[in-house]
Amino acid sequence: MIILVGGEKGGSGKSCLAQNIAVFLTAECQASVIMVDCDPQRTTSDWIHARNNNTELPSINCVQLYGKIRNDLLSLEQHYDYVLVDCGGQDNLALRATMSVASHVLMPLRPKRRDLKTVSHMDDIVATCMMINPKMRATFVITQCPSLPNQASRIFEAKEVCKTYDINVLDAITYSRNIYDDSEESGLSVLEIEPKGKAANEIRGIACEMLQVTNATEIRNRLAEKQMKKMRGDYGSGRSQEKLYAV
Repeated sequence: MIILVGGEKGGSGKSCLAQNIAVFLTAECQASVIMVDCDPQRTTSDWIHARNNNTELPSINCVQLYGKIRNDLLSLEQHYDYVLVDCGGQDNLALRATMSVASHVLMPLRPKRRDLKTVSHMDDIVATCMMINPKMRATFVITQCPSLPNQASRIFEAKEVCKTYDINVLDAITYSRNIYDDSEESGLSVLEIEPKGKAANEIRGIACEMLQVTNATEIRNRLAEKQMKKMRGDYGSGRSQEKLYAV
């Protein structure tokens, strides 16, 4: 499965979100994950480098790809449960190439007017790419929300703006918390710093709602079932070959 975390607006926490989802899938779902960094700023690559220097953490593979990466992603998908693509905050060739093969596209937006102005353009990109990839599931997620009760209307209004474009919007959101920035600096995730904290639950909520599952256990079960089917298929093909040679 190929998952793209991207969008036209920078600063909405795309890299942070992609990194934390990668840890959720790796550590809590026991999935094999590779991250693809398409951002020239190398935020995710630097995070992976810091992370893999710590032998106590589950390692996550990462490659840097730019431009026409469609075939590269399809190749990686054959070897990993999840290919998680982190695109920079701009409309570029890598973003559209990934959309042409992605199962899920997660587009973070802050509840701010300058972020919401990009929704119409992202809607156009999604519509164009769905002509090539009609199975793609595109979703907006509101990030870095203010936690003050009197600011709740901003979050509601941001979701309503997204819904007018007939693109799914997650109920799950992230709030503006220092732990996101602190964890990224050390190659960790919020799930590892405070596994039972509010930020960790925000990431779990976003990942599960995006993938349309209840919890990590359901993902693990799906992966185990997929692996069993693959093993049965391999065994069956092997037996067919034996019969062929016998004949």
